[in-house]
Amino acid sequence: MNGFPKSVENLISEFTKFPGIGKKTAQRLAFHILSSATEEAARLASSIVDVKTLVEACTVCGGISDEDLCKICKNNKRDHSVICVVERPEDIFAFERTNSFMGVYHVLDGLLSPLDGIGPEKLNIQTLNNRLETGMEIILATSASLEGDATALYLQKIFQDKKVKITRLARGLPVGGELEYTDEATLLRALEGRTTF
Repeated sequence: MNGFPKSVENLISEFTKFPGIGKKTAQRLAFHILSSATEEAARLASSIVDVKTLVEACTVCGGISDEDLCKICKNNKRDHSVICVVERPEDIFAFERTNSFMGVYHVLDGLLSPLDGIGPEKLNIQTLNNRLETGMEIILATSASLEGDATALYLQKIFQDKKVKITRLARGLPVGGELEYTDEATLLRALEGRTTF
C-alpha cells in the first residue's frame, strides 16, 4: 500500500498509460495537478475532452483537423501534385518542422504487417488511389523497417501503372553520427544512396 488517496492513485494510473511516462513521472504529474489551481486542472481536463470530441481525420489526407479539411489540404499555396505518404498523422508534423516541404500529405494509418493481421484493406490506400492524377509525385515516407519497406514496395507495385512519379525518402547516416556505432543496414543504404560531392 502506498497511502495515496484513491483519486490520486487513479490519476497516477492513467498517466502511466501515456508513452514514455513511468510511475515516478506519473506521480510528479499527479502532484503538479494536485497543487495547481482548480481552474488550471479544469482547463487541462477540458482540453483533453476537446481533443477527443473535436479532432477528426481530414477527409482528404487522413491527417488531424477540427474541420472536414485540414489546414494543409486547404492551403492553395501548397503543391497538391506532390503527396508525401506517411504512416501516422504525427509524422506530418515531423516534416512540417523542417519548413522545406511544400507539398501535401496522405496518412496510411499504419503499415502492412501480416503477422499482426494488417493487410492492405486495413490501410488508407483507396483514398490515396482516388487522389492520384497523371504527372503527380508520391513520396513514400514509411519507416525504415521491414513493415515500412514492405508497405512502400506494395504501394510502388499497385501505383506503377498510374503514370505518377514514385520516390522514396533517402536513407543514410544521421548528422553527427559516428561510423563505428552505425549498423550495417544503415551503412549499406548510405553507400547505395550516395550522391556526387
